[in-house]
Order: sequence, then C-alpha cells, then structure tokens
Amino acid sequence: MGEDRRLRAVVELAQGMAAARTPRESWRAAALGACHALAGSFAALSVWERELGRLRVLANVGERARDEEEFPDGEAYPVHQFPEITEFLHERWAGGGGPNAWVETADGPAAGPVGHCHPGAPPGGGGGRVAALRRRRRGCCVVAPIVLHGRAWGELYVARPVAAPVFDRADADFATVLASVVAAGLAQTERLEEARRLAFTDALTGLANRRAVDVRLDEAIELHRQEGAAVSLVVCDLNGLKNVNDTRGHAVGDRLLERFGSVLSLCGAMLPGTLAARLGGDEFCLLAVGPPADEVVRIADELCRRAAELELGEGVACGVASTADPIGPVRSARRLFRLADAAQYRAKAVRAAKPVVAGREGPDDPVVRLADAPSPARGERRRFRGRHEPPPPLSPRGRV
Repeated sequence: MGEDRRLRAVVELAQGMAAARTPRESWRAAALGACHALAGSFAALSVWERELGRLRVLANVGERARDEEEFPDGEAYPVHQFPEITEFLHERWAGGGGPNAWVETADGPAAGPVGHCHPGAPPGGGGGRVAALRRRRRGCCVVAPIVLHGRAWGELYVARPVAAPVFDRADADFATVLASVVAAGLAQTERLEEARRLAFTDALTGLANRRAVDVRLDEAIELHRQEGAAVSLVVCDLNGLKNVNDTRGHAVGDRLLERFGSVLSLCGAMLPGTLAARLGGDEFCLLAVGPPADEVVRIADELCRRAAELELGEGVACGVASTADPIGPVRSARRLFRLADAAQYRAKAVRAAKPVVAGREGPDDPVVRLADAPSPARGERRRFRGRHEPPPPLSPRGRV
C-alpha cells in the first residue's frame, strides 16, 4: 500500500471513530478502519481485563467464523494463552522498547521469510493465536498492542486468509501507528461517555437526574403505546428536609438526601430494570417498565417503611401511577408524571404512611380528577411538574 493510501486510511479510521456515538460504534469503527487499512479480511478489537485475567473481545468485523459474533457477550481468553500481553510486552515497555506490533502465521511467528516477524514479537510465539488461525482457516495476523493512559489497554488484531500475502515488517510498523490512532479515538470515546454520565447523573446522590428520567420515560411511553408494556412511576417527596437544613445545616441535609438515595436505589433494585432518580431538591422517583402495578406498589410501600426508619427526616410522601391501573389512556410522559405527582401530593396532604395510588378509588378517583383538572382549583393542588409547565421554585437543597 502506498504512502498516500495509508495516510487516507489513517484519516478514515480517525474520522470513523470521531463520528461514533456509542462505545460499540467506536469499537466497530476501530476494527473496520484497521481491517481496511491493512487489507485484511478480518479484524478484532479486544480489551485486557486485568482484574479477571483475560483478554475480552469487544468487536469482530469482516469475514467472521461461525463462533465469532460482531459484538460478543462472552468471547474472552485467559491471558496465560497470550503471555506477550502480561509479561513480554510489559517488560519491553518498561525497558523503553515501545508497544510494537508483530506478525504471526498459521505456522508460527517465526515462519516465512526473514522480516515477517517484527522485532517486537514474543519469543517462542503465541500458541493460542497460531491455533486460532488454523482453526478459522486464516493464514496470518498482525497484532498491535493498544496503550491508553500509559497502560496496556488491549489489542488490535487483523488477519488475512490463507491464500493472501503474509503481513511484512512494514505492515507491522503501520499496525503500530494504527493502534496509536485507535488509542486516541478510545480516549475521546471515554471522555464523551463521562460527559454523558455527568449529564444524566445527580452529583450528590449518584442517582439518575431529571434529564435521564425524561429520556427514559419518553422511551417507556412509546413502548407502552406500541406493545402495551406496563409503565409505572413512583414519585417521592422527602419529608422534613427543610427543617433539617434550617436547624442542623445543609451538610446534614445532604446526608439525609444521600441516605434516602441509597434506600431508593435498594428498593429500585427489587424491580428489574428500574431507574432510580433524584428529580431535584427533596423529590425522587422510581421508573419501572414491565413489572405488574401491584408489585410496584409493594416496593413503594417498602420504600415508605424504610424511609420512616431513617435517623433524620420525617419519612416520605409517595405517589404511584401505572398504565396498568384504571387511570385512562396514557399517551404522553407528561400525563403519567402528573398522575404520580398528584398521588404524591395527596399522600403528603393527608400525611399517608403508605403510598397513594392513582386510579384505585373508583370511577371518580380523586387523584385522577386532580391530575386531569383543566386548571388548578384554589387550595386543592400545587402546580405540577412537567416539561411544559415550570416547576415550583427550589432552594439549592430543598423548597423555599
């Protein structure tokens, strides 16, 4: 491959990873870009999981064998099958040699004309790779270690079929360059993922935030409309936070919020796939998709019981709304939010020790009537949350 073609291949690989919106897309772009750049028939990107002592495959692209999935869930190999990852390469890097790529063939790393093996190849060869080449009817491969943040992160692997030319020294050198480009792309992906995590996470409690709830609830309501999935929302108002802030300070109030957040997370874990979130101030929620409404109410009741046992605070007011209950059609996330909010408001008004559930008091259910009233009745309800209605004013850690 000429220098111009290789330069274009590097640019295409970098552009592909930069355009990726998810880690999977980034992994696939890295493997595909390297496969094209090195004129391979197959490529894989793998990560070294030190704590588990294994090399785990993230993406397989190109001409895959029957046992190779594009994004495998369980394709991993013990690192003792690849001693160059944990021993040879580590010592080479420590000695200043650099993480160079090397070539192996179906006959072993030393096979073929002199120069087919890069000086960075492990002495004696990696038997696991040779066996894999033979089993999958590939003639040769080039293996390029990926270094991220100064540590061995994993490897880039590109193979050719039996009849194709064997990778040479120049290919190995180029693979080393490609691995550096991939490392830069992976670092960018990590930064973007961290930014997304921060954007959807409440800094104090570590729970999801309101933005995350809005996104997940929109998706859940669409699933309900298309497939009839049960969507349930539990909205909680932590009682007594303002009094704690006023009498014992905001640091103690923050501890109360953190403790209740832990209780909420624990209860949410009892319902598979449930999102636990802090909406802001002293308001929290659980969003469950799939579990029966009665099961969600049972967990909400457990949440009330555990909240009442917290050393600080005065328990929690809890409202539940579920599409599986007789609350009328739910065509928008906003309506389900208003129903759960109205139920929580009623629970707070009557100082209920248990959750109030929308739609369970007959045809003229007061919660449904409250949520669906065209305008607030004086003295009957507060202004409800909703992206199309401004929320009530909040102090940094509770209501003013």
